[in-house]
Amino acid sequence: MRAADWLLVLAVLPLVSLAVRPDICGAKPRDLPLEPRCIYRSPDPDPEGPTPEPEPVPESTNPRVWELSKANGRFALSLYKQLALSKTPESNIFLSPISVSTAFAMTKLGACNQTLQQIMKVFQFDSIKEKTSDQVHFFFAKLNCRLYRKKDETTELVSANRLFGDKSLVFNETYQNISETVYGAKLLPLNFKENPERARTTINDWISNKTENRIQDTLPPGTLDSTTVLVLVNTIYFKGQWKNKFDKDNVFVSDFHVSESRSCPVNMMYQETKFRYRSFPEDQVQILEMPYSGDDITMVLILPRRGTPLSQVEASLDLNKLNDWLSQMKETTASVHVPRFRVEDSFSLKEKLQAMGLTDLFSPDKASLPGMLEDGSDGLFISDAYHKAFLEVNEEGSEAAAATVVVAIGRSINLNRETFVADRPFLLLIRESTINTLLFIGRVTDPCSQ
Repeated sequence: MRAADWLLVLAVLPLVSLAVRPDICGAKPRDLPLEPRCIYRSPDPDPEGPTPEPEPVPESTNPRVWELSKANGRFALSLYKQLALSKTPESNIFLSPISVSTAFAMTKLGACNQTLQQIMKVFQFDSIKEKTSDQVHFFFAKLNCRLYRKKDETTELVSANRLFGDKSLVFNETYQNISETVYGAKLLPLNFKENPERARTTINDWISNKTENRIQDTLPPGTLDSTTVLVLVNTIYFKGQWKNKFDKDNVFVSDFHVSESRSCPVNMMYQETKFRYRSFPEDQVQILEMPYSGDDITMVLILPRRGTPLSQVEASLDLNKLNDWLSQMKETTASVHVPRFRVEDSFSLKEKLQAMGLTDLFSPDKASLPGMLEDGSDGLFISDAYHKAFLEVNEEGSEAAAATVVVAIGRSINLNRETFVADRPFLLLIRESTINTLLFIGRVTDPCSQ
């Protein structure tokens, strides 16, 4: 009989920082004795199968960190497609795949048997050439150091992790040590058994505090009860200013075409300057990349051609195609029209991840998480996993930001310019461009309520 369950929570604003120990970024594998209870070894590739051409690794990047970034990208697009299946065509979507991956990587610390194998496969961790699962945590530490270093004085990218455990239980010391060393996730004891609602309020308040009060009430009423033993939380927050801001005087009201039968007025921002841009007629899309100050973090907009439904673009999109598009973009003078918008999304991850193959973790009969409790008992499973995310885009950038001096761009008519008018549903990505890590992914199909 199963002893109890536990809950996984992810909250996202656009943000990311990691409270790791000071020496983690300069550490070598031998400096970090990462020895979780169970280790999964990825199978060797088929010796008779084709050997793929090695991809060039970005400068000053650990090859395994590069592979982890790509694994996150593949998972991001797979999860996005699962989420799209559960939404109506006119529903906005927004999430942070790196937040989800980080939380489940922490979960992997306590997993064994088929539960561990499924986590490795669903999150694409088994695509990393390091054969054993324990090394994934080391490369996550290195990826976090790369992502959450200070990008620019106007940019915040911050992630925070926390474990909330029932105070009546003794959690495995190794599990706690690795969680804190790699992910900065300290354990805070709470009284789930006697007062689960107070515990829920405490956790929601912590999430709100870490996301500048943008993400509130992540855990709905009733999600915790007396059987809850552990809640694992990851938050990610991003705030940035555009490298090229939109002039407030160039905002005008225009129609946004939600569908063939419905449109609404929106505040459309406009500027003409040089951006990385490319049109792909064979794929029926235009792609525009708008950098934030510092250039490391960018927003990529994928706009279907008029008459091409966004669902068609979504269905055919994978990481290889995305990377191919991004590699062909060139700096081009473009006349850009983008609406002000705000998207907020919250959802349970359980059904989406089960559909992707992560089934045992959510099963009271099959879950294997013996590495979490000190006595090694195998009585835990995940009851659910929640994700909540928020994004606001305006003239200054994303979220809210203070004004700075910028060079004015001339508005003379340029006959050689490209035109990018986002007046219909589009996809968006926020990425760390030097290693193409997808921080956020979503779609804007209905900005009408702004």
